[in-house]
Amino acid sequence: MWKFLVAVFALLPGVVMANPACPVCTIAIGAGLDIARRLGVPDSVVGLWAGALLTLLGYWMLKWMDKKNWYFPGRDAIVIILSVAMIGFAYFGTVKYNPVSICGAFVMDPVLFGTICGALIFILTSKLYQWMKEKNGGHAHFPFEKVVLPVVALALVSWLMIACL
Repeated sequence: MWKFLVAVFALLPGVVMANPACPVCTIAIGAGLDIARRLGVPDSVVGLWAGALLTLLGYWMLKWMDKKNWYFPGRDAIVIILSVAMIGFAYFGTVKYNPVSICGAFVMDPVLFGTICGALIFILTSKLYQWMKEKNGGHAHFPFEKVVLPVVALALVSWLMIACL
């Protein structure tokens, strides 16, 4: 009988705090990056998803700092930049610096290029989601819109990178 009551109470609605992204998605992206690398996915595409993941981890750090009431000038920008810069530690010793011509415009390492693009895409789609939500009366247009926007944007840019680079 007590199991039934626990199940009923578990189904009752409760207060939910909004997070930048779910921890399960964060871990899944991290594991997926290693698998993609082993499957031979181009470094620029792996860097793209790594940049988004590192930006996401920076958002988690900011959320934690908010709970601790740690505020200082330029905090958000510093934390996100340092978070994305962690790509250097992730690939230290496993990927050699291999500068290539990017779209004939400049020479850059594909992992670094992808990481910067991934971070910018994640930040821009997060801001786009907030703007869209505000225009819709504070509600998402469809379930999991917050997750779908960055994933679709990253998938499209991944396809473009494979096709063009």
